[in-house]
Amino acid sequence: MKNKPLHVAIFGAKGYPYVYGGYDTMVKELCERLVKKNIRVTVYCHRSLFKERPKQVNGIDLVYIPAIESKSFTQLTHSFFSMIHACFSSADVIFVVNSGNGPFGLISRIMRKPTAINVDGLEWLRPKWKGIGGKYFYWASKMATKCYDQIINDSDEMQRIYQELFNASSKVIAYGSNPGLQADPSLINKWQLAKQGYYLIVGRLIPDNNADLIIEGFIQSSSTRKLVVVGDVPYKDEFAERLKNIPDERLLFTGYVKDQQELAALYRNCYAYFHGHEYGGTNPAMLKALGYDCAILALDTPFNQEMLQNGKHGWYFQKGQKAISAVIEKAEQSPEAMQQLRKTSHEGLTKKYNWDHVTDQYIEVFKELAARK
Repeated sequence: MKNKPLHVAIFGAKGYPYVYGGYDTMVKELCERLVKKNIRVTVYCHRSLFKERPKQVNGIDLVYIPAIESKSFTQLTHSFFSMIHACFSSADVIFVVNSGNGPFGLISRIMRKPTAINVDGLEWLRPKWKGIGGKYFYWASKMATKCYDQIINDSDEMQRIYQELFNASSKVIAYGSNPGLQADPSLINKWQLAKQGYYLIVGRLIPDNNADLIIEGFIQSSSTRKLVVVGDVPYKDEFAERLKNIPDERLLFTGYVKDQQELAALYRNCYAYFHGHEYGGTNPAMLKALGYDCAILALDTPFNQEMLQNGKHGWYFQKGQKAISAVIEKAEQSPEAMQQLRKTSHEGLTKKYNWDHVTDQYIEVFKELAARK
């Protein structure tokens, strides 16, 4: 019994080895490392997303749970059923991602299963969760602080916010990255792009990421470069369609770029990367931009100030079309400063953002929780 490996159950993302968003990537990077450190891992997968359903992949146990399929309830019902299953499993610790799953900690508390939750960003402020959705996320985040044994935030700023809003202490474990990433420059030829001949946006076409403001500010600038927008939304959406129909020959919408080598080439060869994300903590797209040595132009938020070390690894712009046009004009007139940002941006990926270090921190949390049991 003494040699029995620690067993961690994980849910709240789409599953493994599914990689679509930040949480999915974290589950993949974390679980693969946990298994190598002799920790048994069970990941709960959205049954509808997997045509083939092997019980184990790369040493990770997989459980396929159904859900009530709808835009609002798929994730919540999947997490509800996953929590019940995990509570009756042999798992020593349950790890949950997404603050929307906050209320389900009541179940694990009743069942006396040690739990940790990564609560991510300010979900209740995101424009896509207007009205009831925003109120639910605020309530769910508050419930998470009362129901789970350990709250995990991915940035110092989010830790401060949770302390201030909910009087809740938390542990900061950042999202990880892989520095020194390489790319084949010829892959951008697919879009008839030239090295440093374009600005880049990467992210879903939703109001939260301010692609509309960046695009409008870019159109008003005198830049002769292109603005490449990577991303879309997986459903018909008026906001996304309006952006894609803006008439300007400098705009290029690639849609989703699923080939990671092509995406790497787009990052590494841009003149500058625009980051308009407003409500998150540590952002995966920003970490990729740092890893691919991009010159970064970021919306001025406390989260982006933290990630770019208060301007050491990027320039900031205020939320507004004129401010965006101004930062573009400045970048156009400052090729040497842009080159210096490219030369040093990877230095922003300190140990804090290293996946191996991130994994070691999670292991400490899991072992501490299991010891309480």
